Amino acid sequence: MKKTLVVFAHPYLEHSNSNVELMNFYVRHQHYTLRDLYEEYPDFHIAAFRERKRLKNYDRFIFQFPLIWFGIPPLLRLWIDEVFDRDWLKEGESNPLEGKEVYILITTGGKERSFNKNGTYQYTVEELISGLIVSLQVFKANIKHIKIVYEANKLSKKDIILHKKEFTELLNQ
Repeated sequence: MKKTLVVFAHPYLEHSNSNVELMNFYVRHQHYTLRDLYEEYPDFHIAAFRERKRLKNYDRFIFQFPLIWFGIPPLLRLWIDEVFDRDWLKEGESNPLEGKEVYILITTGGKERSFNKNGTYQYTVEELISGLIVSLQVFKANIKHIKIVYEANKLSKKDIILHKKEFTELLNQ
């Protein structure tokens, strides 16, 4: 089993049953380390050196977050800005993301049909989180899958469990 770091960022976790269910899954399995950025950095002061060091210890990464105002949560954006290091791209430097598997799990209250060129928002979720995708590509991470859970705030307990099962099956491939 791959040692996996879950970088989780949800500013309103108390209002998200779907995210809590997945968090409980990570906590119960020894190969997953859950880092809740809003719990760890409520003051938004990122310990960048410690975070960079931490990344080196993992084989795989999961970025899990809700879509907030059509983008990634502000603390996750700050974490990326401060932790990802351009020096990793220099010859001879260690790049902790290079070749590592990355999964991205996004929840949104919006309907799937709203996120396309002809929909309400005229952008796909992938386009709205393109900053994260491009950053991971620049650092040569292997983005394996982007899973989007639409209308997450309306899911029944049964639907949440089905999404969790689907995502865990992806991780076990």
